[in-house]
Amino acid sequence: MKPVFRILSSIPLLFCFCSFASCDQPSTTKVVGETPDATAAIPPMELEGSDWPRLLGKHFDGVAEVSGKAFDWSKTPEIAWRLPVGDGYGLGCVVDGRYYHADAVRSDQSSGGRQTVERLRAFDLNDARLIWSVERPLEYRDLYGYETGPRGTPTSDGKSIITFGCDGELCCRDLADGTLKWSVSTNKAYGVVQNFFGVGSSPLLLDSMVIVPVGGSPPEDQQIAPGRLDRVIPNGSALVAFDLASGEEVWKCGGDLASYSSPRTMKIGDQTVVLLYARNHLLAVDPALGKVLWKVPHRADMLESVNAMMPVVDGDRVFISECYQVGSQLLEVSLLQPTTLWLDPPRNRRAQAMRCHWSTPILVDGFLYGCSGRNNPDSDFRCVELASGKVQWSDDRGMRTSVTRVGEHLVVLDEYGRIEIVRPNPEKLEILAEYDFSDQIRTPCWAAPIVVGNRMLVRGDRHVLCLAIPTR
Repeated sequence: MKPVFRILSSIPLLFCFCSFASCDQPSTTKVVGETPDATAAIPPMELEGSDWPRLLGKHFDGVAEVSGKAFDWSKTPEIAWRLPVGDGYGLGCVVDGRYYHADAVRSDQSSGGRQTVERLRAFDLNDARLIWSVERPLEYRDLYGYETGPRGTPTSDGKSIITFGCDGELCCRDLADGTLKWSVSTNKAYGVVQNFFGVGSSPLLLDSMVIVPVGGSPPEDQQIAPGRLDRVIPNGSALVAFDLASGEEVWKCGGDLASYSSPRTMKIGDQTVVLLYARNHLLAVDPALGKVLWKVPHRADMLESVNAMMPVVDGDRVFISECYQVGSQLLEVSLLQPTTLWLDPPRNRRAQAMRCHWSTPILVDGFLYGCSGRNNPDSDFRCVELASGKVQWSDDRGMRTSVTRVGEHLVVLDEYGRIEIVRPNPEKLEILAEYDFSDQIRTPCWAAPIVVGNRMLVRGDRHVLCLAIPTR
């Protein structure tokens, strides 16, 4: 079925609310791209050196490098290929025209049994031709019945590729052929009491180090039941740096447990610091010394609450948000203790500026655009003035979304596979076009789209779509 396309001048009708259903086991019989039902010629791939080497792109901001391309959003993007994938919720990364995807599947063993494995595959971005595939045994059981695959995104420096599995296994492989260089079982090495949904962060590569949130606990806490994070104490491993060449620990720091947010860098004056939005605090870490410079508490006072969005940086200001009770906070930071510029009133959803769950908002000209809310139908896409926390507008669909910036437009993907092209406008929600790919990718679509050159990658429960974006 050809995707539905409409040119829109106003807010679309309310989308239907559907409950989340459990998914069937993935098929592993086909690993190359499927032939799309396209009636027009697929535009040739134009990358122009664009890469997407980690979560939210090169600059942690969800902004694609488009090199002045003039995309024609009045035409439906064609499906260049459709790739079957196994368990997991994240998209992959793109380096030098190759797409790298991590997932989990059931694999036949030489002993005659079947075992769950984490798989990392490399594909030609142009046609989804399989280049290499490697796997490792995976032993993980989700406390809430969610999938066993990776939640995070592989990270690459152009020579190596790093994966951080839901079981805490940190693997460094050669980018050319997937050969394992080293691995560390962080859960075992640092005594991690299993988080609700396992490990959900993506690695950070910085100064020949691989930096990941671990959040371990001391030996006396190892008998505490998984998920009872209210009973465990941290052991100083909120953030751990490993040598990229050897996998040896370089440093560890931070008295906090892990969240699902991923570490990122920012500049404070002339110094590079690492920000980690951990389970209870926002931490600023000096990566040269492995030392916590300061921390700011920000988390709902309830066992099941989680922090997941990546901090948004604007100069010397840092925005963080959660969706359970406390909402958002804007900080003005220095190498000393930061200052709160504004803070949402706790336990008052109607008065809170933004309640980010797993989706990180996009900052455009001083305004945040992103999803606010924990579940459907209490979620909306909205615009918030960063400096004041004033809500400029919000839609009324009651739908969770993720967002990526492409040139002067926003690509907004809802969790059922429908895409809107939005012009950033603090005065009103301005939707230019809508494409419906819900018949091609099954819910949940939780990863923000990846755009490299004139190709867009979107991921559903069992497929990744590569869309060819028309240009003028």
